[in-house]
Formats: sequence, structure tokens, C-alpha cells
Amino acid sequence: MRVARFSLNGEPKFGILDGPELVLLKGHPLVLGYETTGERVPLKDVKLLAPTIPSKVVCIGKNYTDHVGEMGLELNPEPTIFLKPSSSIIGPGDSIVLPTQSNHVDLEVELTIVMGQIAKNVSEKDALNYVWGFTIANDVTARDLQASDDQWARSKSFDTFCPLGPWIETEFVPDGQILESRIDGDTKQQASIDLMIHNVPKLISYVSHNMTLLPGDVILTGTPAGITRISSGELVECEVEGIGTLINPVV
Repeated sequence: MRVARFSLNGEPKFGILDGPELVLLKGHPLVLGYETTGERVPLKDVKLLAPTIPSKVVCIGKNYTDHVGEMGLELNPEPTIFLKPSSSIIGPGDSIVLPTQSNHVDLEVELTIVMGQIAKNVSEKDALNYVWGFTIANDVTARDLQASDDQWARSKSFDTFCPLGPWIETEFVPDGQILESRIDGDTKQQASIDLMIHNVPKLISYVSHNMTLLPGDVILTGTPAGITRISSGELVECEVEGIGTLINPVV
């Protein structure tokens, strides 16, 4: 099931994707479940929004060996955690705005976990029981600032640096699906999610032992090799097989 958050007559709504239409839900599905209003609206007539506004955006760095290599970094035995603010989130179709502080901004496609329950100290065996579903993120990064600063916070946190969407796929089971990024139709990244060093259950468990995850929180699971500079006027696509494609222009 694909759950979308969208704007209808200026109000945010949730709906279930059914072909070319959205079936409206009565409220937030994590609060009221999937009870529908009986209304349907064409997908083409609504503005898709980021599918969740989390209390925190948890990101995992250095989770694909080839990406670690292209960055010239060292592998860590444990997952590398950093955070992005929720103010960096934009939805499908929204513009990634290049900041004046940076001269080199890269795209990074990432499979993204969306939490459905409070998760604290959960085991790897039980981790997937706490998941609402999966979506796609672009961990946009000011690469020059990442190199010059003592930590990654500024380079990852500009407004519009976390495109998220296009919806949440609740039936997605991580099992070798391909993730890919494109700029103006040219493929830049392409890899199987099975190449992640730390898999989805491990990441959920590990993060939950270091901070409490709340419903709607997201975990970005890392990006493969092929990170590429983006420029104004380009169109960026981030795709995960079995979920969909997140598309954002650059300005």
C-alpha cells in the first residue's frame, strides 16, 4: 500500500494511492488507521507533500563500501550517525535551492525507513515490526563545506537539502532492490540495497539504542558510489525499485 501526504484545497491530507487516484483517509493513519472518507481525487490534481514531517531525520553515513572508497574515508565497525533538521525537508517537485555559502553541492539517493511506533532499545529480530514503511530521500550535501568544517552538520542541513517522497510504501521488504539517481535523465548512481554494510534491521536496532525513535521519524540508510555535483536548471531523480521516483528541480 502506498500512503501519500498531499495538499488538497490548501489543506494537508493523507490518502492511499489506487491507480491514478488517491482514496482520502479521515486523518493521520498512524493515529486513526486507514479508515477512508469515501472520497477520491485524481493524483494529477493534487500537490504531493513530503510523506512525513519527523521529529528528527537520522542519517547513516559510510554504509556502502564503494562510496566510502570514492570519498577516501575509512570504514567504521559501527554505523556512522548524523542528523539533518526537519526544516531541510521538501516534498516531490519542490526545488533544491543551492546555497550561496557553497560552490559544490552533490546528490545522494537513499532508501529511507519511516518509523511507525516508538522504538527504544529494540532488537534486530524485532526491528521491522516498528516500521511504518519505506520512502526515498536525497541527502543533498554541500561537499566543500563537509570537507572544510569540523563536522557534517552545516553541509547537510540547509533548507531544501532533504527531499523526501513521493509516498510511503508499507509493503516494501528490503531484498536486493535497486536504487538509482539521475540528472537530466543520465544515471549517476545505481546499486543494490543488499550492498549496504549495515542492513535495515541492524540500523533500526542500533539507532534505537542510541536515541528513541518516534512515529514518523525517518532513517536515511546511506548512499552508494556515484555522488555527483548538481547545478541550477537540472532535474534530479532518485528512484528505488518497488517504491517509486522522487523528482526535484535544482535552482
